Amino acid sequence: MEEKKLDINSIIGFVLIFGILIFMFYQNKPTPEEIEAQKAKQEQVEAESKESEVQTIKEEEPVSINLQDSTAVANYKSNIGAFGFTAPSDAVTTLENELVSLKISNKGGQIIEAKMKNFVTHDSVPVYLVKDGNASFGLNFSTSDNRVLNTKDMFFEPTLQNNGNNQVLSMKAKVAPNRYLEYRYEMKPDDYLVDFTIRSQDLNGVLNSSNPIHLEWKLKGIRQSKSIQYENRYTRLTYNHEDDKISKLSEGSDDEETEVDIKWLSYRQHFFSSILATKERFKKGELASVNLVEEESRTAGFTKSYTSKVDLEMNGGELSQNMHWYYGPTDVSVLDDYKDLGLADSIPFGWGIFGWINRYVFTPFYSFLSTYF
Repeated sequence: MEEKKLDINSIIGFVLIFGILIFMFYQNKPTPEEIEAQKAKQEQVEAESKESEVQTIKEEEPVSINLQDSTAVANYKSNIGAFGFTAPSDAVTTLENELVSLKISNKGGQIIEAKMKNFVTHDSVPVYLVKDGNASFGLNFSTSDNRVLNTKDMFFEPTLQNNGNNQVLSMKAKVAPNRYLEYRYEMKPDDYLVDFTIRSQDLNGVLNSSNPIHLEWKLKGIRQSKSIQYENRYTRLTYNHEDDKISKLSEGSDDEETEVDIKWLSYRQHFFSSILATKERFKKGELASVNLVEEESRTAGFTKSYTSKVDLEMNGGELSQNMHWYYGPTDVSVLDDYKDLGLADSIPFGWGIFGWINRYVFTPFYSFLSTYF
């Protein structure tokens, strides 16, 4: 058998490739003047954004009924039944840390704005994953008096407190002072992940447990990149189900699936992701993705429309579902912080051995080089 020898041509090839990579990183490194200019531009964008938010806060507050119209309020309470105990009030509560700012509305108790505080788009405006009605979240359920309700149409009563360094927002749709449906948000410092719990207290005589309760989450991906076609190519609904199997809906056409034992749902865009993860798996879910991009466009504002409808289970006539919201970058170095949830698996590294190499060799290698060039 002929002894294998080291091929000098292979060594030269590897050296040349490495040299080209070093050269590319060096050439693309911004000058000190460019860094200062970008920093000044970012500070200007943030200042303008804060001023704009103050000026337009009333426009952001959702209005469903004329609260000054006693007839409209009476009709709302009549339609909502027992949950009319909670007084309608149009207001928005803000949770924010160093990374993300979330606005939660009394109407529906849902997130109506999610802003990335350290990123801007291709045209230098702040990155929003939720804004201006592009997303909705609600529970569909029936009551013991045969009403069919959706929490999107209900008003919640907010209570904002601190739990150590964490901010805790409790949103309650009450039928009595100590009987309610609660959405509980807990935001930690310097963290993209927000703990989210849905629970009920003493509603076993109000909720009709013989009918299923459906959680429905919709979102239209907001355009962030100059080329919407290129961005849309990497925009996809990805999910963990059935013993941590990772599956995806089509990236190029409309698609839908019905799945079981779902651990998390990722509405992934090219550079950012909106993820809903659960500690107690969703037993069943209907997932859909609609492609909104037919061709390259300078004016199109959305990439894909996502919809997930999952079943929530009741125990003893009550609800208790512990979940997490993630609004943040599609970045493995960030998502790897949540290993217990496996959120980094939502990133497409490729198939088989190539995916392993991309994730554990090339990605760390590029991150290492970027710290020097």
